[in-house]
Amino acid sequence: MEGFIADELRSLEAEDVRAENGRVLFRGGEEMLARVNICSRFSERVLILIGEFEAHSFEELFHGARALPWEEWIGREDAFPVKGYSLKSDLFSVRDCQSIIKKAVVERLKGKYSIEWFEESGAVRQIQFAIMQNRVSLFIDTTGAGLHKRGYRPEAKEAPIKETLAAALCAASKLRPYHTLYDPMCGSGTIAIEGALMARNIAPGLRRSFAAERWEQIPRELWRLERERAKDLERPASDFAAFGSDISPEAVTLARETAARAGVGDCVSFELRALEDFSPSTERGTVICNPPYGERLLDLEQARELCRVMGRVFPQRRGWSYSVITPDADFEKDFGRKADKRRKLYNGMIPCTVYMYYKA
Repeated sequence: MEGFIADELRSLEAEDVRAENGRVLFRGGEEMLARVNICSRFSERVLILIGEFEAHSFEELFHGARALPWEEWIGREDAFPVKGYSLKSDLFSVRDCQSIIKKAVVERLKGKYSIEWFEESGAVRQIQFAIMQNRVSLFIDTTGAGLHKRGYRPEAKEAPIKETLAAALCAASKLRPYHTLYDPMCGSGTIAIEGALMARNIAPGLRRSFAAERWEQIPRELWRLERERAKDLERPASDFAAFGSDISPEAVTLARETAARAGVGDCVSFELRALEDFSPSTERGTVICNPPYGERLLDLEQARELCRVMGRVFPQRRGWSYSVITPDADFEKDFGRKADKRRKLYNGMIPCTVYMYYKA
């Protein structure tokens, strides 16, 4: 996902964008912090990097954390819980690291505010730490609930695809505002909805709030202005249409309701139909789907049979492209032909491949 995020940040006019393994660094003012939260389709959350240092012992961790300027972001009444992870490092106990960092921040703030006790009754400044090969990175989370929670999907069918991943599949498939999108195994309709939001350039975070909106360091007016900016950049995309289908009546009903909540119900439609009956009426189309993997839904043989069905109902013809995300290493064998391109993506914790077909 890092490549998608980096390109997106540059389009949002972020500075010094640098993609690394598992994160993308960038610079910008308070307006950029709000803009990325509101507009990013692919990011999971926006963090402020407070500082980095090397630590091989708890003493080094304590002193390194205490030396950072926490008072710039945490007030005397704010809550500042700590969470994080440690990988391939001498400090392997996450619970102990959590405790040490919390103590270090408290000691720093005691000296700055000349108080001994913090009630932590105010706005939340979630501290996050990442320790990789003894390199400590400390952040404050500005987002709150992950950015994949757009606010349009209060419930979903089993094994739903994350909104951020669905958006990435649309980007990888080079979906355009004049395309017709199909998802013949649509579930709760996330791929079709994210495709419509992308085609119309509707910012995914317009319908939700963020942790940093309660922070006094960032003026509320700034959030309003960034939302207005995002609204001004929307486009009608009158040539775009998306069609989803599923064998579950409950899924189809839910997908229709969710599309309406997302504000794209006028260009996205869903119907009850089995994969075997997939027969689009348009001359061209972009097909993107996330079939069951044989883990939580269906068994492995049923999942493989779906791959064989896809090979039959997704013909190789001019004007059509197909993108299928799956962890199945034998997908091409079951589908019946080699992919024109493959791309590695994670679906949650599951390593997957996006098999892409676009050559006639």
